[in-house]
Amino acid sequence: MFNFKNGVHVVKYRVLWLCLSAILLLPGIISMIYSMVTYPTHSPVKVGIDYTGGTILQYGVPDDVKNSQVGEIRENLNKAGVTNAYIQILNVNPTEANNNIKSIISVRTKFIDEGSEDAAIISDVIKKDYSDSELIQVSSVGPTLSSELFKKSFVALLVAILGIIMYISFRFEFKYAMGAILGLCHDVLFVTGVFSLLGLFYNVEVDGLFITAILTVIGYSVNDTIVTYDRIRENLRYYGKKMTFGEIVDTSVSQTLTRSINTSLTTFLTLAALYFFGGVTTKDFVLAMMLGVMIGTYSSIFFCSMLVELWESNKAKKAVQAAS
Repeated sequence: MFNFKNGVHVVKYRVLWLCLSAILLLPGIISMIYSMVTYPTHSPVKVGIDYTGGTILQYGVPDDVKNSQVGEIRENLNKAGVTNAYIQILNVNPTEANNNIKSIISVRTKFIDEGSEDAAIISDVIKKDYSDSELIQVSSVGPTLSSELFKKSFVALLVAILGIIMYISFRFEFKYAMGAILGLCHDVLFVTGVFSLLGLFYNVEVDGLFITAILTVIGYSVNDTIVTYDRIRENLRYYGKKMTFGEIVDTSVSQTLTRSINTSLTTFLTLAALYFFGGVTTKDFVLAMMLGVMIGTYSSIFFCSMLVELWESNKAKKAVQAAS
C-alpha cells in the first residue's frame, strides 16, 4: 500500500517529535487535571455506572430526538422528583431488528432497587412527551460492584505494564523496556486525554469497555514497538562497527516503516467500518481503538525509537566525559 524509498530521520528531528508529542498530549492532560478537580468522582474522565454505580434506563423512540431537547426532559424529571439525572440522546442506525427506533433516550440516575417506583416515574415522564417510546433496556450496577470493577481495572493495567517490562527487559535490554513503557504511557495518555475532552464537551462517558480498549491498544502498540526494536538489534549486530547508533536507529525505522503503516492502516479501516456501521453501544470502544492505533503507530516509529537513541547518546557522552 505504501512504500517509503527514502529513509526517515528520527534522530535528526527528535526535537520535532518531542514537540509534536507535547502538542498531542497537553490538551488532554489539562482536561484530565480539570476533570479531576471538578468531577465529584475526581476521575480524569467522565465515568459511567460501571465505576460509579447507578441505573440506566433506555427508551426507544421512533422519531428523531435532538440534543436540544435534553434540557426539557431534565426539567420534567426534576418536577417529578427525579433529580441529578444524566440524560443522553443516542442516534440509531436503522436495521431490520429495530427499524422502528430512530433515537434512544438514555436516563442515568442513582441506583434504583428492583420494584422501585422511581423507574415507573421516569417512564411516565418520558411517555408523556414521547407517547410512542418504549423501555428497551435497564442496567443497574451497585456501589460495591462498581468499586470492585474499578480496583480490578487498575490491577489489570498494572499487571499488563509489569509483564511488558519483564518481557522486553528479558528479550532486549532495560533501556528498550523503558522506551516501550514511556511509549505506552504516551499512547494511554493521548487516548484518555481525548476521552476526557469528549466528556467535558460532549458528555461522553467511559465504561468497562474503555479499559478493554486501553489494554488492547497497549498490546497492539508494544507489538509494533518490538518489531522496530528487533530490527535495531539485528542491525546493531551487523553494522555496530560501521555506523553510529543514531544511524542504525534511522535505518531500522526506515526498514520497518512501510510494514507498520500498512498494518495500522488496514486495522484502522476495519475499525472505521465498525464505527460508522456498527451498533451504538460499541462506538466509544471502537473510537478508543481507532485513536490507539493511530497514536500507537506514531509512538512506535518515532517516539520509542527516539527515546532509545537519546538514552544511548547520553550514555556515550558520559563515557567520553569520564574518559577525559
